[in-house]
Amino acid sequence: MDDTLNRIPEIQGEGLLLRPLRRSDSGLIELYGADERVARMTRSIPHPLPPGTTEAFVTRAMSPENEEVVWAMDASSFGGAELKGLIALDRMEMGEKGGSQSEIGYWVAPAWWNTGVASAAVQALVNANPLKNDTIFASVFQDNPASARVLTNAGFVYTGDAETYSVARKTKVATWTYIRKLN
Repeated sequence: MDDTLNRIPEIQGEGLLLRPLRRSDSGLIELYGADERVARMTRSIPHPLPPGTTEAFVTRAMSPENEEVVWAMDASSFGGAELKGLIALDRMEMGEKGGSQSEIGYWVAPAWWNTGVASAAVQALVNANPLKNDTIFASVFQDNPASARVLTNAGFVYTGDAETYSVARKTKVATWTYIRKLN
């Protein structure tokens, strides 16, 4: 049995289950990740998607040594699609006073944009707090106000502007940054 499945809990959300990735998710991750609309709203998905990128990502995500914990947004037990997107917590260094911190990231396939999938996933992950974080950080591109609403609706507080490099856009992109205190 895969160690990854033991360390990543399933988390029930509204109309979906956040579950560990499976190798069988690779095809849908590649299909959605190759969509320029998805890639352009992330820091790390290249466009066009080079061969082998998805398999390497899934292998890395399933590794027990990976600092990033990745869940599939699975609505199959609710009569929906098996994979609507991905959500992850990337472990950061311990805080100044010893508290643990992570950065949340997520993407949803375009077929489910503006349907509440991202909101349900973010809220479920925050409520479950599987890594026992004291603080979760987030950033979104300023040309993606829908993603900013997902965060504010989940209790994240705007902290300022920044910028980060987008592999798909091949340039730095202005971001809004957010924080959510959990303890």
